[in-house]
Amino acid sequence: MYSALTCDIRVTVRPEFSPERSEPSDESYFWVYTIEIANQSRQPVKLMQRHWRIIDALGHLETVDGPGVVGEQPTIQPGQAFRYSSGCPLKTPSGFMTGSYDMVDENGRRFEVEIPAFSLDSPFLRKILN
Repeated sequence: MYSALTCDIRVTVRPEFSPERSEPSDESYFWVYTIEIANQSRQPVKLMQRHWRIIDALGHLETVDGPGVVGEQPTIQPGQAFRYSSGCPLKTPSGFMTGSYDMVDENGRRFEVEIPAFSLDSPFLRKILN
């Protein structure tokens, strides 16, 4: 589990390798991740945009930007949380993701919330001892 707190918004990520959606012989690896966005502030906030940086084991960077998450731009009330699941394919058995959400509060103030960097590790990752 990975967690970050920005402006009283806590983002928690739980990634999990998905063997049933992966095919290592074709260099195809897939992870499912669940994210919880908890509003610990005293006012409602709305998630407007997402920004992802996905880096595989070879250093290949992919950026993903778009409105909301999973087709929604949720408003999260104080003391409430929004949870969703999504997925990430890679051509390598490991990598990591990090990013941010653009949020807006009830006064129209925009601010950025950190998505903590999290590791994508599969059982096919070659272990190296130093």
